[in-house]
Amino acid sequence: MNENEPDLSDLGALVAVARTRSFRAAAALRGVSASSLSEAIRRLEARVGVRLLNRTTRSVTPTEAGTQLLERLDPALGEIAGALDALNNFRDSPTGTLKLNVPIIVAQKILPPIINRFLAAYPGITLEISAIDTFIDVLAAGFDAGIRYDESIERDMIAIPIGPRTQRFIAAAAPSYLTKNGKLEHPRDLIHHACIRHRFASGVVPNWEFERNGKLIKITPKGPLIASTADIGIGAAIAGIGLIYTFEEYLSPAIASRELVPVLDPWWQSFTGPRLYYPSRRHMPAPLRAFVDFIKNTEHPQVQA
Repeated sequence: MNENEPDLSDLGALVAVARTRSFRAAAALRGVSASSLSEAIRRLEARVGVRLLNRTTRSVTPTEAGTQLLERLDPALGEIAGALDALNNFRDSPTGTLKLNVPIIVAQKILPPIINRFLAAYPGITLEISAIDTFIDVLAAGFDAGIRYDESIERDMIAIPIGPRTQRFIAAAAPSYLTKNGKLEHPRDLIHHACIRHRFASGVVPNWEFERNGKLIKITPKGPLIASTADIGIGAAIAGIGLIYTFEEYLSPAIASRELVPVLDPWWQSFTGPRLYYPSRRHMPAPLRAFVDFIKNTEHPQVQA
């Protein structure tokens, strides 16, 4: 390669940073340091002789020249990836990397038994899983597919069930808390109780929703703790700090050990389980195609408690 010609990896770095609008986010997705990406962009700009990205302390955006280059790079890099992926047709088993973006509950409680069997069946595939509850444009962020719940899936995506077909939120409290504060008969009773809430990475602290015989009740809980992780919230509930309302998969072990007691059982809300979603396109990468076929052709396993 001529020393003045851009390196393909540097061009890939440009696309990653431009898609995420962040050196740090792009570095996390590519598994490299932000400084190495910054150096790649500087090297690329030096070789082409123009600035490609505008950088401030708050944002990274393409320049006019960068925008024009990116418009031609995206399909070109896609063609290169497709050409390399076509070599999978000459192998006994597909190879390559599959990048998935999934909610934390799915990564912790649903995916493990699925991916263990998948990787055993396809030893040539490397699976990268990013677990985050914040909703993002998975394709723009460089992922091949995502897993989300129905309300978060774009209309132009293909979506198939993965894992349990239904899930539910359940409420529970420590026996010591109920002994001290009394039992609950109706979701409205929560107004007079300490509730342990959850804050998503987006900053949202959701209301609690309960349903019975088609009647939906929304409660704005109050309490001494707002946690960003399930472990902190469950630990506080076991300690008697307050009531907790979250995925059944998180609370089942503590209920089985009698550290927590179910409350408001008739009002627990069920919902459709997660779905694997991916773009409708003719030339699907071999690792993604293998994963989709694997999910479609295998019965979903039991969720890990």
